[in-house]
Amino acid sequence: MSHWVIAPIILPAMLAAIIVLVARYHKVVQRTLSVSGLVALLGIATSLAWRAADGTVTIYQLGAWQAPFGIVLVADRLSTYMVLLTAILALLVSLYAIGSGWDRRGRHFHALFQFQIMGITGAFLTGDIFNLFVFFEVLLIASYGLVIHSGGAVRLRAGTQYVLYNLLGSTLFLFALGTLYAETGTLNMADLAQRVAMIDPAQSAAIRVAAVLLLLVFAVKAALVPLHFWLPSAYAEAPGPVAALFAIMTKVGAYAIIRVYTLIFPPSLSLTEGLHGTWLLPLALVSLALGMIGVLAAKRLDRLVAFSVVGSMGMVMTAIAMMTEDGMTAALYYIAHSTFATAALFLLVDLIQRGRRSHGTRLEAAPPMVGGPLIAGMFFVAAIGMTGLPPLSGFLGKLLILDAGFASPLIAWIWAAVLGSSLIAVLGFARAGSTVFWKSGEVARGLPEASEPADESPPPVLALAAVGSFVGLLALHTVFAGPITSYLGATSEQLFAPEPYISTVLETPGKEISYDGGEGDH
Repeated sequence: MSHWVIAPIILPAMLAAIIVLVARYHKVVQRTLSVSGLVALLGIATSLAWRAADGTVTIYQLGAWQAPFGIVLVADRLSTYMVLLTAILALLVSLYAIGSGWDRRGRHFHALFQFQIMGITGAFLTGDIFNLFVFFEVLLIASYGLVIHSGGAVRLRAGTQYVLYNLLGSTLFLFALGTLYAETGTLNMADLAQRVAMIDPAQSAAIRVAAVLLLLVFAVKAALVPLHFWLPSAYAEAPGPVAALFAIMTKVGAYAIIRVYTLIFPPSLSLTEGLHGTWLLPLALVSLALGMIGVLAAKRLDRLVAFSVVGSMGMVMTAIAMMTEDGMTAALYYIAHSTFATAALFLLVDLIQRGRRSHGTRLEAAPPMVGGPLIAGMFFVAAIGMTGLPPLSGFLGKLLILDAGFASPLIAWIWAAVLGSSLIAVLGFARAGSTVFWKSGEVARGLPEASEPADESPPPVLALAAVGSFVGLLALHTVFAGPITSYLGATSEQLFAPEPYISTVLETPGKEISYDGGEGDH
């Protein structure tokens, strides 16, 4: 049993407590602890991903209690991949928050930030579906504090809407867990996989209900239409670095669907046959289309990026809903791409709002801002990534999804939605970019010579470096697409052959444990 598996959860939890209790009034100490902890988290996440790269499944039993009777954490290819992605995102977003001064606008920013990371990494590493619910609640509490960071009536209203929708999802989650436990007597995911497979299809009504409820819960977290209403306002009104961190939040919902519907309710299970193709895939295609239509219709830059998140999650869920190895590989590749592109765009929106002052994020011409050419260049690259134009990783991710679509009976709909939404997204981002950057030059030419830009101070160097790092990650994700997709292909194989996962979680060396709790020597 490796104690490193629990480190991505314990480290941010301890840092958050220390920041609240010891460094509440010392911003420099808060920043030092937060950044140092995130650097350490990145190192730990890299080590765990490296260890899982050969297919090793590592577990951590809290209190040394054997599953399914005790709580267990599981580090396999999928969970360590998502933890590593979270660590990269969190470190760069934290640097941006420090460089832009957002962390000075509230006393508890770094503590909430660390609690948020704890909830995210815990959701990825848990092997118990009840503790998935617990970490979802940690996410909800911390994210609400971050959404309303620095106050304001509009931000408070958006945060309240965000909490209400997610509390509804939490209620449905509890109903689903109660149903699962009543039918199987366990909530350990590996144990559930075995017990659900043994249920008589003629007596499976309750399990079917639980499977549908869980899908609804995870669809809320993943902002899948028609359960996406909370996202545009919450993300658009949140502070820039908070919205960038939330790029991984919808991926938690996608991760939960991948884990639960390949392990507990796999495609081969007759109890839930047709759930993915009949319901999930059509909703994913609608999400993709409506999200990108929202991009075209948006009148503010922040809402444009928020709707692009809905569209990108529709793209991810389209690949997941195919429930094939190729589709899952495409989804996992696109998850990383979408996370980097979304984070870059939200941070750029924050820089643009800072530079345009009174014009804010409205899509209207304004005097040019200091550093406008550099920001425009990074926006151009990030927009290419989000819309899926060549040569960046968004284009490669969409090619992978289109290729995986050949195995689906809805291939014509998949191709039409992916290609059509890409065209709409290009138009929406082109309109926004030309209005914010190109027309600012026309405004400048019409101003008197004495007129000054909207904001005379240059963008903070550290903030620009953080955004540039995300743009660079998009390029690296493209250059190393071959090795990355090979790794993710192996991850997909592991997902659709979960026997090693199950045996590692449930096996006790030298012991065998029966379902009634009795033990016997081999």
